[in-house]
Amino acid sequence: MSTTRLVRRIRAPRSAEYGALLDAQAVQHWMVPDGMTSEVHVFDPREGGVFHISLTYVMPTAAGKTSAQTDSFHGRFVELVPDSKVVQLVEFETDDPAMQGEMTITYLLADATDGTDFVGLHEGLPPGVSPVDNELGWNDSIDKLATLLEAR
Repeated sequence: MSTTRLVRRIRAPRSAEYGALLDAQAVQHWMVPDGMTSEVHVFDPREGGVFHISLTYVMPTAAGKTSAQTDSFHGRFVELVPDSKVVQLVEFETDDPAMQGEMTITYLLADATDGTDFVGLHEGLPPGVSPVDNELGWNDSIDKLATLLEAR
């Protein structure tokens, strides 16, 4: 099992970043790699609360984990520390054993002189997920998060 770790300085207060991690509309906007669309089916941002999200490729492909075009995943919020930390357990909805398994996603937020230091950890990637592709997708998403927050 591998881990993706991203560190980024975002020019926005921690409270705004924390809010964007727990707001379904914001998540639908930023938590989607380029070339995909996002649909948030369920989103209950509290400890023990669940979520269900689908990402669909815009162009025809056979790269989806749930279907040829779609990656669907579900999970739950396991730890929420206001303005500091969000921990989620996540699983892809797939019949492919190489894509199965529970992953942990942790977001850490810390004050910086000109905004917030954002750290994202995606731990326990299933063996069928390319760490390079996962990092590219995460970079796309965090770029969108930064753009969303810095425009406010």
